[in-house]
This record gives sequence, C-alpha cells and structure tokens, in this order.
Amino acid sequence: MDAWIAFFQERWLLILVAVIVLLVVVSLVKTVVKWLLVIAIVGALVVYGANYKETLQSIGNAALTELSSQAVKAVQNEAKDATYTANPDGTYTAATKNVKIVGTPGSSEVSVTFMNQTFKVNAEEAVRAFVEQAKKNAGQ
Repeated sequence: MDAWIAFFQERWLLILVAVIVLLVVVSLVKTVVKWLLVIAIVGALVVYGANYKETLQSIGNAALTELSSQAVKAVQNEAKDATYTANPDGTYTAATKNVKIVGTPGSSEVSVTFMNQTFKVNAEEAVRAFVEQAKKNAGQ
C-alpha cells in the first residue's frame, strides 16, 4: 500500500493527465472502442503503478550501496584518528569524527553510523583494519 501512496504522491501529474484523457475519450468516442481505450489507459496506469515499487526498491538499494561505499572510504581515510572503546556489554565501539562502528568481537556483522545513518554491514577487511587501527591508537 505504501508503494501506491508514493506512486500517487510522486506521479500525480501523470494520473491527472490520464483522467483528463479518459474524460475526453468518454465524451467524444461513442462506440465500444471507447471502453477498450478506457480499459487500456486504466490498465497501463495499474501496470505502471505496480512496477513502481520495484523502481523504489532498486533506488533504495543503489543508495544503500553508495552509502556503504562512502563509509568504507571514510573508514580507510580516517583510521589513523580512530578511537576504540570496549563496552561493558562485550561490544566494542570504534569511532572517528565521521564514522562510528559498533560490533561484537568475532561477529561477521557490525553497525556502521555514517552521515547520521546507521546500517548493518559485513565486517570486511577494511572495517576490521579500521577496528585494529583504533585499538592500536587506544593502546590496546
């Protein structure tokens, strides 16, 4: 349902044009062709709206991939300034002015906060190197 609401909010002009075309077709055409045109226009809008959810998902995935890429670059560039904190609950926090990584030792997944957005990523070599550098900087 959210995809349909987003579709209506973002494509209201297209829907308005389709409604106007439908009104013109209904008022000018007086045969069975009129109803075929109406069905075709409404069907096209429904198909376009149904595929809109996939478009939104692909845009979201692309944005997440780009954000992850930027976070990894920031991690690599700021490793020398990183601080490391062992938390009482057994987790650790490695942070710089732009990036914060929270994870559990031995876990393959960490939470990365970058540009005020938190997301979970696999603890790749770049992230592990960042945490190790933060430990060295903290003297641990």
